Amino acid sequence: MTAQYWLMKSEPSVFSIQDLKRKKREAWDGVRNYQARNYLKDGMKPGDLAIFYHSNAEPSGPAGICRIAGPSRPDPTAFDPKSDHFDASSDPSKPRWWLVDVEFVSAFSQVLPLASLRDIPELADMTLLRKGQRLSVMPITAKEFQRIKNLAEKS
Repeated sequence: MTAQYWLMKSEPSVFSIQDLKRKKREAWDGVRNYQARNYLKDGMKPGDLAIFYHSNAEPSGPAGICRIAGPSRPDPTAFDPKSDHFDASSDPSKPRWWLVDVEFVSAFSQVLPLASLRDIPELADMTLLRKGQRLSVMPITAKEFQRIKNLAEKS
């Protein structure tokens, strides 16, 4: 099976690449968008690599790399009334929301600003750069992954 590549967004004030570095492995919980949920549930496989993207930050952009560290499973925060991600209509016998564990691979020396990615011809078709794109989890191509990684290594 061929590895797939992903981009996963998190606000650094909530959970950053440095938090993942410190914890080493963490559940990627709280996703409440059906398309992103489907990527977590059916698309991601252990060993896949992802760009860890800091969103709603100054600057927003790729901040590091993480690896999918386990198979998808139901997101327990959906069933926890004390969680910010609680979904009263989610049924544990038929889970609506899913998560994967991610593990730290590397942190970039600096966040690659989103604006700088727009200037790179090889990234012109990247889902992230499409107008109105707001998904927190999305697939990217191997070439897009490698280009971002190479840019980070040069900066």
